[in-house]
Amino acid sequence: MRNITKALLSAVAVAILAGGMSAVAETDGASKVATEQVKPVAYKMSTFSQQQAIGSAKSYLRMQGFSKVGLIHQLSSKYGEGFSKADAVYAVNHISVNWKYQAYRSAKAYLRFQHFSRTGLIHQLESAYGDGFTHLQAVYGVNRVGL
Repeated sequence: MRNITKALLSAVAVAILAGGMSAVAETDGASKVATEQVKPVAYKMSTFSQQQAIGSAKSYLRMQGFSKVGLIHQLSSKYGEGFSKADAVYAVNHISVNWKYQAYRSAKAYLRFQHFSRTGLIHQLESAYGDGFTHLQAVYGVNRVGL
C-alpha cells in the first residue's frame, strides 16, 4: 500500500512539474495519470499604485457618499489624490460598492446643511457639476431620505 501511495504522489508531482495539474485515477490498485491537462488560470496582478488607489477609494467611501464618476474624479484629480485616471478607474472597478446606497448617503448629507426640493436634490445628485449619480441612483437616494 505504501508503494502505491508513493507511486501515486510521484505521478502527481511529475504531472504538475510537467506544466499543469493532471487528473489521477486509481483502478484495481494501480494508479495511472490521465493525459488531460488543466491549464493554469492567469490572473492579472494589480500594481502598487492600483492597490494604493483601491485603499484610497475605500477610505473616501467610509467618509461620505460618492458616485462612481465622483469617486474616479476625486482619486484622479490634481486637487484630490492625483492618481492616474487609469488607476482611479481600476480602483473603482475593483471594489464592491452599492451606488444607490451611496446616493442615499449623499442626499442625507446635503439635507443636513441645505434645503432642497425633491427635484432640486435629484438634479444636484445627478448633475455633472454635482455628484454625478445616474438618474435612477439619484431618485433612489431622494426616495430613501423621504423627499
